[in-house]
Amino acid sequence: MRLVSILVAAIVLCAAVVSAQAATPAFRYGVAAGEITSTSAVLWTRAPAAGPVQLAVHASGGTGPARLFKASASQARDLTVRAAVRGLNPATTYIYGFFQGKKTSAAGTFRTPPAARTSVAVRFAVSGDADATRGPNGKPGFNNYEVYGRMAAERNDFNVNLGDTIYSDSEIAGSPPALTVRQKWAKYRLGLALPALQRLRAATGLYSHWDDHEFVNDFSEAESGQAIYDAGVKAFTDYAPVARPGRLGLFRTFRWGKNLQLFFLDERSFRSAKADDVCGNDLAPTAPQPVRDGFATLAPGLKAPVSAACLATIEDPGRTMLGAAQYAAFTKAIKASTATWKVVVNEVPIQQYYALPYDRWEGYAAEREKLLRFLQANVENVIFLTTDTHANLVNEIRYRTLGGTPETSGMWEVVTGPVATNTFAKEIDGYLGQKGAGTAIGALFFKPPPPNGMGMRCAALDTYSYAEVTVTARTLRVALEDARGNPVREGTGVACAPLVLTAR
Repeated sequence: MRLVSILVAAIVLCAAVVSAQAATPAFRYGVAAGEITSTSAVLWTRAPAAGPVQLAVHASGGTGPARLFKASASQARDLTVRAAVRGLNPATTYIYGFFQGKKTSAAGTFRTPPAARTSVAVRFAVSGDADATRGPNGKPGFNNYEVYGRMAAERNDFNVNLGDTIYSDSEIAGSPPALTVRQKWAKYRLGLALPALQRLRAATGLYSHWDDHEFVNDFSEAESGQAIYDAGVKAFTDYAPVARPGRLGLFRTFRWGKNLQLFFLDERSFRSAKADDVCGNDLAPTAPQPVRDGFATLAPGLKAPVSAACLATIEDPGRTMLGAAQYAAFTKAIKASTATWKVVVNEVPIQQYYALPYDRWEGYAAEREKLLRFLQANVENVIFLTTDTHANLVNEIRYRTLGGTPETSGMWEVVTGPVATNTFAKEIDGYLGQKGAGTAIGALFFKPPPPNGMGMRCAALDTYSYAEVTVTARTLRVALEDARGNPVREGTGVACAPLVLTAR
C-alpha cells in the first residue's frame, strides 16, 4: 500500500506540470478524459505492457484520499485502457493518472458539468480533420497539430475533437490506405505521438467524434461495406475516450448546466448511399442552370444540364443521413431540452452552398428539409457546429438560396478547421486544375449575397483553425481563430468577426 500511496501522490503532483509534459516515457501516448457528465467520465491511456493497470482520481483541492480503480491492458485493444468512472460530483475539477507496477503516467485533468439548473458561463473549442501521416522526409505531412495546442492553451471547460481524427486514406503521396484494425491503430499512434494532441487530451475533458476518414473517404456502409465499418469503430473506440456505439450508433447528448446542451449526431452509421454515381459527380447538380452557366469558365462541365435521375435521387425521401431510430431519438431529445442553447455537433455541413453536395446534408435533401422544418417549428436557440469542409464557413441555414426568393430557417451554422490536411482552397485548386480557383470561388460565390452568391458572413477557405465558443444565459459567441489564436482571415485579408447570437 505504501507504493500505491507514493504513486498516487506522484500523479496528483504531476498535474502542476501537465501542460509542459503530457506523457511519460512509459505511458508515451498520454492520457485523456471523455464522455464527461456531472457524475461520470471515461478515462483513457495506453499502457506500457499487457496486464493490470490502476487508475487514481482525485478532486482538485479535495482533502480526502484519491479513489483507485482497476483496469487491464491487452493486445486485443493495442494496450489501450478505458475506465468508466462514476460517482463524481458536479462542477468539480478532477486530477487523474494511471500506473502499472512502478511506471506512472503524467496527470490529466477534467471538469464535470454543473447541475442542469445551474446558470454559469461555459467555454469550449471545436475543430477536426487531422492527418498525422508522415511525408517522404519522415515528418508529419501537413503540420504538428498546432491548432490542437492552441485549443489546449484556451483553458476551456472542455473541447471537442470533431471527426477525421485520423486519415485512413491520407492524401500524402505514397501513403497506403489503413483498412484493417491494426493499420488504423498505427494511424492513431502517429497523431498521439505529437505533443500538441497529448496536451489537448490531458488539459481538460475532450468529447471525441468520428466522421468518414476513420473509415474511408465519404464513407457509407452501403458503399464501402461492413468490414470497413467494424474496423473503424473498433480502432476509434480503442483510441478515443468514448462509450462504444449502441443502437443509435455514436449519437449522444451532454448537458452543461442551465445554458448548454450538446447533441452529437452520427452521420456515418445509418446513411444511405450517396448520389454521386447517379449524378456522374456533377460539380453542382442542384444549382440553377443560370448559376452553372456563370461558372462554366472555371468548370466547363457546368454547361451541361443535370439529369432528372440525379435530381430525383437527391430529393428522394427514402434516403437518409441519420436513420429512422436516430432521427426520432434526436428530435425527441432536442425538443424536450430545457437548456437555453442547443448545440448540434454536426459531422458534415447542413448549410447550403451547392458545390459537390453528395456527402453533405444537401445530398440528402428531403431529410435535410424535414429536420430543419422540425427544428424551426419546435426548438429555439439552435446552432450547428461542424467541421469536414476544411474551411471556415459561417452562414444562416437556408432551405433555398438561389433560383427564387431565399428562404431561411432562422438557424446558423459555423464550419471550422482543418487541423492538419489540405484546406478547401487547395482542394478546389486541385479539383479544377487552376491555382487560385479556391480563393476566387470564395470571393465570387460564397461571399456575395443572393441572388449572386451564398451571402456567407465568413468564407475563409485556407486557414488551419478552430472555433472558440462562449455560452451564457443570454448569448452564444463563436470566434474563429487560427493556430496562433488570432482571428481567422478571408482571402481578402478581412478578419472574420465573431458570431454572437442572443437567446430568444
